[in-house]
Amino acid sequence: MNAFFYLSSCDTCKRIMSTLRLPATVTKVDLKKDPLTPDHLHTLYTLSGSYEALINKRAQLYQQRNLKVQNLDEAQYKALLLEHYTFLKRPVLIYDNHLFVGNSAKTIAAANTFLSEQ
Repeated sequence: MNAFFYLSSCDTCKRIMSTLRLPATVTKVDLKKDPLTPDHLHTLYTLSGSYEALINKRAQLYQQRNLKVQNLDEAQYKALLLEHYTFLKRPVLIYDNHLFVGNSAKTIAAANTFLSEQ
């Protein structure tokens, strides 16, 4: 699966999407319109090795529920990711079984380098 998960209402996601020069084989998934499916999440988990690695711990909903002070397990992180798009660290690029999660400069640079080498 080659996919780019983002929010169309997020300026950061849109900026990153334009800088990555995504190949036509990448399916763009707007999480507000097409929520994360269990199959998508399984693929993300397989590539990341952890549901926690996919969690956006800076999300307002995460903070409002005071989840930071709780010791959540992988099953609870999985449930959060399936519950609401805000819990997924964005954007997420899956390309040729490589995963790039989040909007840090290091992650975006790595994704850009990887895409340019393909």
